[in-house]
Amino acid sequence: MIRVENLGDCCRITLARPEKANALTQEMLESLALAATKAATNGAKVLILTGEGKVFSAGADLDGMKAGLGLSPAWEAASGAIAAFPGLTIAALNGTLAGGAMGVALASDLRIAVPSAQFFYPVMRLGYRPQPSDPGRLAALVGPSRAKMILLAGQRIDAETALAWGLIDRICPPDALNDTAMSLAEQALAADPGHVAALKRMT
Repeated sequence: MIRVENLGDCCRITLARPEKANALTQEMLESLALAATKAATNGAKVLILTGEGKVFSAGADLDGMKAGLGLSPAWEAASGAIAAFPGLTIAALNGTLAGGAMGVALASDLRIAVPSAQFFYPVMRLGYRPQPSDPGRLAALVGPSRAKMILLAGQRIDAETALAWGLIDRICPPDALNDTAMSLAEQALAADPGHVAALKRMT
């Protein structure tokens, strides 16, 4: 349910459970953390995270939530592995980003999305708490008030609003999503990995 492709110095990780809107299971979260950590160990300069189908991820798998997935440390492990990747990380959002899946996108350096993407984190309505790192990362991107609009007021925002707020960095057509991600990765891929890591630490 996680597909990993090594494209030279670039590692692309795809959430590949389109029949379930790429809803994340414990196994997928563990595989995601392992893949990101392995990519770093193997010296990849760029990590691209995307999804298969028309939704990036609907969030947590519902059956998994009934079994306690919402309290699993695997969420923080997955987003933490992406945040710790020393090179450039790009979340290429092929569709809607919802719930706990927000964490892996927030942990990325850049986020690009298709025009149809929507963004929401329904923890208030469902009675769950977000993963510990998510509110801080969200507020760092969009500001505290807008973070509260998403988390406390439960607002669902579209791609244009997400771009205006700073939640995403670019909107591009679905057929250009991969090419746009690779274009953004060009200079990092051409640079010395130590230089990439140093610039990332500075920002």
